[in-house]
Amino acid sequence: MHAFDVLGDPVRRRILELLAASELASGEVVDVISAEFGISQAAVSQHLKVLRESGFASVRAEGTRRIYAIDAAPLQQVDAWLDHFRGFWTHKLLALHTEIARGKKLRR
Repeated sequence: MHAFDVLGDPVRRRILELLAASELASGEVVDVISAEFGISQAAVSQHLKVLRESGFASVRAEGTRRIYAIDAAPLQQVDAWLDHFRGFWTHKLLALHTEIARGKKLRR
């Protein structure tokens, strides 16, 4: 599965956000995602499987629990791909910053 196919799903993006903050047991992920998206444990498990198989997440056993962690390698590949396009918006963001600063000066 292509990285953007993985990231295109809001549930998987949210799971990655959770894992970026800290490692979590699968049950903890299920609790948050079920509450936020109203999906079943089985559906969350499928999303975790996609993240695992696509390399975005890793899992390790800790007793009976499965602990998930984010794997940054695929995200670094996405970032490298996006780097080709940053030139299109970097100067526009700098110009916006300048205009905001001018607006603040005018209001004073």
